[in-house]
Amino acid sequence: MASFVPGWTDLPPLLTDFWTERHLCTLTTLRPDGRLHVVPVGVALDPEQECAWVIAGGGSRKVANLRAGGGGAVAACQVDGARWSTLEGHGVVVEDPAQIARACERYALRYRTPRENPARVAIRITVDRFVAGAALLPPA
Repeated sequence: MASFVPGWTDLPPLLTDFWTERHLCTLTTLRPDGRLHVVPVGVALDPEQECAWVIAGGGSRKVANLRAGGGGAVAACQVDGARWSTLEGHGVVVEDPAQIARACERYALRYRTPRENPARVAIRITVDRFVAGAALLPPA
């Protein structure tokens, strides 16, 4: 296992490829009582804005967890056979229409155009580090 602290212009190519291939992820947030909440999501990197995006319904548990405080700590993980990677960071709920549109654009590049959802919000993740198996990151 190795880790990489983003210098967004220096993302290792294998790691970048893995985070742009179509893989579903899990997102882990903290419930107000400290228990973990893990759900499947799509995660889209945005190197230009130096973040990752998750789109969500405004009434979802993951959004409620982030709004309730809990420090905003999040982890998103994806796995494909021996290849795996987790990004760790802090998530905030974004309700600005321009930022939600940006999140949807990034999502569409990786997955597909999302269906209309008037209650949609975005979760902007400031990535502290990527953790990955040896297949994606050289040893530190």
